[in-house]
Amino acid sequence: MSLAQTHPVEPILLRNDAGGVVTLTLNRPGQFNALSEEMLAALQEALDGIADDPAARCVVIAGAGKAFCAGHDLKQMRANPRQDYYEDLFARCSRVMQSIVSCPVPVIARVHGMATAAGCQLVATCDLAVAAESASFAVSGINVGLFCSTPAVALSRNVAPKQAFDMLVTGRFISASEALSHGLVSRVAPDGELDAAVASLTADICSKSPVAIRTGKAMFGRQRSMGLEDAYRYAGDVMACNMMVEDAAEGIDAFIAKRKPTWKGR
Repeated sequence: MSLAQTHPVEPILLRNDAGGVVTLTLNRPGQFNALSEEMLAALQEALDGIADDPAARCVVIAGAGKAFCAGHDLKQMRANPRQDYYEDLFARCSRVMQSIVSCPVPVIARVHGMATAAGCQLVATCDLAVAAESASFAVSGINVGLFCSTPAVALSRNVAPKQAFDMLVTGRFISASEALSHGLVSRVAPDGELDAAVASLTADICSKSPVAIRTGKAMFGRQRSMGLEDAYRYAGDVMACNMMVEDAAEGIDAFIAKRKPTWKGR
């Protein structure tokens, strides 16, 4: 029997579906889950599939091993020293990040260990992020002579400008508590309770109307790019349409009758 038969190679991205929660686990623990070309392709394929999956209620992105994600695979990048290669690589990564933003259901980062450079970008891009108390975050490309330009896009849309720029020009690590105060993560949990905290969050989301959650994610993202007057006009239209769906009627009737709603998903 060959060594390959004795020790089968695991996929670099693991997927688990349970109760509407899709968990995608970056599975390159020996490389701290670096975003290689292959990892980006696997993530893109998974996200494209989830976008068309009506059973998906939310997505969790996690990392195997000691870290969440160390960013791009620097060894792979140095092995291909061509500008066209780098342009294509960063375009692929940007597409993955935009697919998270456009995913119709909430995407949650489950963060332990370190999240650096494009790994920190991944945290910032997700709709929500739950971090272990010992987790740390940095956009540290500046330490190797590379300003983290693409991570800066996501970071500057979640963190106050001076705090984001401080991270970008110093490459310094911040703690989970700092990340929470900066708005980079939404919750922090004790190390031994990280999975329970993620499960509590996903259960809360899954208990709500799937129509309202999907409507809300799309609306929340779109209105952020609008002026105040346009945002209110758009939000009013979305809310009026939301009121006409069956789930809204069921939810209001259940509230009035002091009973638990039964969501129809429409």
